[in-house]
Amino acid sequence: MRNPLPATALAAALFACVPAQAAEIDGARLAASWGIPFAGLLLSIALMPLLAPHFWHRHFGKVAAAWSIAFLAPFALAFGAPLAAASVVHALVAEYIPFVILLAALFAVSGGIFIRGNLHGSPGLNTAVLAIGAVLASFMGTTGASMLLVRPLIRANDNRRHRAHVFVFFIFIVSNAGGSLTPLGDPPLFLGFLKGVEFFWTVRQIFPETLFLVGALLAIFFALDSYYWHRREELLPRDPTPDTRGIGFDGARNFWLLGAVVALVLMSGLWKSPIAFDVFGTPVGLPGLVRDAGLILVTLVSLKVTPRRVHETNQFDWAPMAEVAKLFAGIFLTIIPVIAMLRAGTSGPFGPIVAAVTRPDGSPDPAMYFWATGALSSFLDNAPTYLVFFNTAGGDAATLMTTHAATLAAISAGAVFMGANTYIGNAPNLMVKAVAESRGVKMPGFFGYMAWSGAVLVPLFVAMTFIWFR
Repeated sequence: MRNPLPATALAAALFACVPAQAAEIDGARLAASWGIPFAGLLLSIALMPLLAPHFWHRHFGKVAAAWSIAFLAPFALAFGAPLAAASVVHALVAEYIPFVILLAALFAVSGGIFIRGNLHGSPGLNTAVLAIGAVLASFMGTTGASMLLVRPLIRANDNRRHRAHVFVFFIFIVSNAGGSLTPLGDPPLFLGFLKGVEFFWTVRQIFPETLFLVGALLAIFFALDSYYWHRREELLPRDPTPDTRGIGFDGARNFWLLGAVVALVLMSGLWKSPIAFDVFGTPVGLPGLVRDAGLILVTLVSLKVTPRRVHETNQFDWAPMAEVAKLFAGIFLTIIPVIAMLRAGTSGPFGPIVAAVTRPDGSPDPAMYFWATGALSSFLDNAPTYLVFFNTAGGDAATLMTTHAATLAAISAGAVFMGANTYIGNAPNLMVKAVAESRGVKMPGFFGYMAWSGAVLVPLFVAMTFIWFR
């Protein structure tokens, strides 16, 4: 985990070749085969943890590097090192670095807060925790909210015989649906924010859909949990977690730092400055630089002020963040030609995909975008999936927020909501599963979990399609 991503060495070697003005890739000139490294990396992320878990755990960074090199080296030979280098710089500076800095800040801040005390997992209490998590997810990220609440929820239910369903619905609500309202909530929306989507646009556009989905899931969960709760012998004879005097927070200073994260991201979206710096042909605005510098400072302050015992109690370490950073480095590099080909529209090699989500009159079909984005987000990572369909729909934030607002709302909802369909649809899903199983919860397997999502989530998505995305 400590070794740097090998692909960065190749990227660094290309920087010297970057021209003063970055050139754009003509996607219509590319063959569809240029998308193989991107597809290969996403399939590796989806399948290798299941088929070769030990190899993946030890070598995922090398796998990401290999797919990155499989794109960069041939591309530099075919189109020249200057164009390849300019594309790499744009992907890293404009998208990847801000993305990772935000995730690292939220990861550090949430890892510095520990909820102490012993709650008792009644249906009302469990439903309330899930509802609180849904609200928190849009402000501290689905990863942050999941890691903050999953451990106290495990302790609250450790005297119950049936508890796997609690964490299945926790993944549905806290790790996915709750993060749909702001760019802080889920990585796909932050990528949209970096592309020019206004900070409050999503909450204005898909709040009814989010309220419907979260409300329906909470109601279904309460009914199911109440059924188990009232069964005979549901409670164990002894609660493994002893009662304590009240509930409290350790590392509560991190709540102030969480507020600073929100303020910095909001500032970068509202502050319009003409000052920009040219980084090898990629313009970097002053608001973005201030935001990223502030987020790095917040991360360092959190690590400094959080007592060591809080990190130890939370079992905090940087391994999950390192995995995300390495994998997304490969994703942001290998997706370069895919985005270019999608921007080419029907004249590009992905013309059939563009046609499939387009109505006969040439306008985008929100329902098709909702399901196409959601289907890929279920089995691949929802952040690059969002980016793919954002560009398929034209890639211009101003147009998508106005003329094609329904399409962008469908893409946003599909990416965030349907990431809950499988364990591999969103990073927090597997994190919650791993934490729960480490504490003795017998979680359903990969296909068992899909049975839950198919029975509970898919009918709700069908209803949402007819209500909002026709």
